[in-house]
Amino acid sequence: MFSIPHLDLPPLVGAAGTVKLPGSKSISNRVLLLAGLSAGTTAVHDLLDSDDTAVMLAALEQLGCKLVRRLQDGREVLDVTGIGGVLNTGPRTLQLFLGNAGTAMRPLTAALAVLSTLQGGDFELSGVPRMHERPIGDLVDALRGLGCAIDDLGQPGYPPLRLRGQPGGAMNLQQPVRVRGDVSSQFLTALLLALPLASATQDVVIEVEGELISKPYIDITLALLQRFGIAVKRDGWQRFTIAQGSAYTSPGSIHVEGDASSASYFVALGAIAATDAPIRIEGVGADSIQGDIRFVEAAQAMGAQVQSGPGWLEVRRGAWPLRAIDLNCNHIPDAAMTLAVMALYAQGTTRLTDIGSWRVKETDRISAMVTELRKLGATVDEGPDWIAVTPPAARAWQHASIHTYDDHRMAMCLSLAAFNPLAGAQPSVGVRIEDPRCVGKTFPDYFEALFALSHARAEYIPVIAIDGPSSSGKGTLAARVAAALGWHYLDSGVLYRAVGVAAQARGLLPADVQAPIGDDLQRDIATLAAALDIRFAGDRVWMDGVDQTDLVRHEASGALASRVSALPAVRAALHQRQLNFRTVPGLVADGRDMGTVVFPDAALKVFLTADAATRAERRHKQLISNGISANIDSLRLDLEARDLRDRTRAVAPLKPAEGAVMFDNSGTSIEESVQQVLQWWEHRRA
Repeated sequence: MFSIPHLDLPPLVGAAGTVKLPGSKSISNRVLLLAGLSAGTTAVHDLLDSDDTAVMLAALEQLGCKLVRRLQDGREVLDVTGIGGVLNTGPRTLQLFLGNAGTAMRPLTAALAVLSTLQGGDFELSGVPRMHERPIGDLVDALRGLGCAIDDLGQPGYPPLRLRGQPGGAMNLQQPVRVRGDVSSQFLTALLLALPLASATQDVVIEVEGELISKPYIDITLALLQRFGIAVKRDGWQRFTIAQGSAYTSPGSIHVEGDASSASYFVALGAIAATDAPIRIEGVGADSIQGDIRFVEAAQAMGAQVQSGPGWLEVRRGAWPLRAIDLNCNHIPDAAMTLAVMALYAQGTTRLTDIGSWRVKETDRISAMVTELRKLGATVDEGPDWIAVTPPAARAWQHASIHTYDDHRMAMCLSLAAFNPLAGAQPSVGVRIEDPRCVGKTFPDYFEALFALSHARAEYIPVIAIDGPSSSGKGTLAARVAAALGWHYLDSGVLYRAVGVAAQARGLLPADVQAPIGDDLQRDIATLAAALDIRFAGDRVWMDGVDQTDLVRHEASGALASRVSALPAVRAALHQRQLNFRTVPGLVADGRDMGTVVFPDAALKVFLTADAATRAERRHKQLISNGISANIDSLRLDLEARDLRDRTRAVAPLKPAEGAVMFDNSGTSIEESVQQVLQWWEHRRA
């Protein structure tokens, strides 16, 4: 997951490939709570790993649940041993922090209110500031009507809350429990998940006041309750009856479906950009129990071509431009946000109605969507529970910095605006996503997944080239800059080191370093360079399926790299490999000819000029810290000799690229150097 303040997306022009969805947030937290309330152990497969599930897991551990992670067939399984509906928290007040997770705050409020009333307990539930702005008063009123003691610790009707009770308490269940249905379906879900705990002596009846919104989420709740042994009788959408004596029973093992709401971004991606091959979405399909799977119907109405089967979807572009629609979105409240961005690629005005629940989510999503779509150049109107979007004209698209409001769905939806070249935007514009880390709430690897599917014209993908002599710190600097921007990183020196190591292992390099390398050997080494099985995983280097990081980064490998890099055939063989690193969203490349030969069109070129004495001192400290003896004078002489070879070689000699910024980093720390390059980039980008 990106942990950077903003992420710049270049204009994107197409997409294809396969994405594996993370587990459903709605299913994950329901399953965790039900497993935590049950007796025995439940093996949970394909659980979503996100901010929302993290706070639920932390809360369950505080309540006494045992959580054990293990591997089964190469995939992680979580074993949850529940409390069997019996609290064991002692006399102290237990403080639970639930972040911005409505799927944790609402059901835990209900479950702990019931348990503390019947068994005694004292709990304080709080979250981030936005959670304290999300209404919970209708749920609290319903629980107070049952006799639960709940104190407002802040603004009445909102978290934080205190739940308290004494052992041997009773609840008022003679009359139906009444709860409003027109604010959030999570209130009804919370009661359905919690009230089996109060059914020991009689049936429990819940009645919904007003129109129930987001009905598909209640279907998920009822289906999962059934899996855990709770049969709820439903009379339409107004009356629900939990039978006397209902008790949670672990199913032993349960799988979490892929998240249908998250699928909506990739369904939309296929409808917009999959022209040559489809987008295949794995983890959710035609057999899904999630209501948001019906987003597929809306996408088809706009022109998407969709095929589906058990656990998979395949989507490609159909009608183009997309068709504008007028749709009541009560059945897909979360996924409907994606339709608002698809409207940027439709002909005419798209109107989405019955979305009042957007206003009480992680942010006021109607207001937020109106603001951000207008930044892009769209014409947008809104009402209390509707939004209407007319796309920008070709010349009206605007580069926008999208504020995400700490809302994962705003970040993921609006990222699709980067495909504006397909809408004929003149000129094509990039899109900045502020605080991309907010996607961690439901889909921590969303942007990595998006980039793996998307492609852009090379001239749209920015490159920063950092060149300089050996041991000038260019590798560390480039890696840090890439991490700060959320871009890919190319360490060209490692490629040459790997070729040198492989060539020596195969006997292709003469033992005498001064001996010339004949034409036949040069061709063999170049063939090896072109076919070498090498891949990078973070800072690790794998060759032929074996981690060879230590070998490749050894001091002796630097000399091997210097020998093979002087061979024109090897440089030609590696040239295309290096170009292939230029992928979305951008690349920082370091080496000796990145700005002169490989990426002469780099948007920013930096040439480091630290002198040999400074570089030798740095290298000496590095070797000593790694337990390797070294002589600083010998290191300096070696660096000077290597500099001479690099400057005077016939092919791609070491020299500053045209237009490069000369940077003497002799007296600057790595942190200062990174900030300097980032400042140059911001100035150049602007």
